[in-house]
Amino acid sequence: MILASQSPRRIELMREAGFDIRIMPADIDESALPGEGPFDLVERLARAKAAAVADGCAGAGETVVAADTIVALDGEPLGKPADEADARRMLRALSGKTHQVATGVCIACDGRSESFVDITDVTFYELSDEEIDAYVATGEPMDKAGAYGIQGRRGRMLVEKIEGDFYNVVGLPISKVVRALSR
Repeated sequence: MILASQSPRRIELMREAGFDIRIMPADIDESALPGEGPFDLVERLARAKAAAVADGCAGAGETVVAADTIVALDGEPLGKPADEADARRMLRALSGKTHQVATGVCIACDGRSESFVDITDVTFYELSDEEIDAYVATGEPMDKAGAYGIQGRRGRMLVEKIEGDFYNVVGLPISKVVRALSR
């Protein structure tokens, strides 16, 4: 099985689920199309990643799993922060609010594919500027969509509640992936 991602979190989740995987990240343009919503975007990107790897690297009968995750606040995507100031801006925007984390997943094998989007609501506590500064100083938010990682030691302290799949927020709704693979 091929995982079309180099995300350490996705790799760990797939391996913990018992899969022997090869890592082959896809190199695609991840820009949103004009008027494309964040949930449509993650599904399109997952499909494009799976197709790129399946067409270029996968052998006959090999299964490719691809995923893309986005954080959206009021329907607007929050990508990875460009710098510490951008991380602070995102965290202030998320403070005390509920946002969505969406992961698009595509599973491809022998010219067939199945894709889906899993959406989880995440509510943050009200965050003080001191809490935000302390979190940003850890470096933890810098490579994560929405400038936080729920699986991180400090990031999990920002979250008041979630409604949906915790592992989706980490980056891969692994139970849904396993169920889709078994089909």
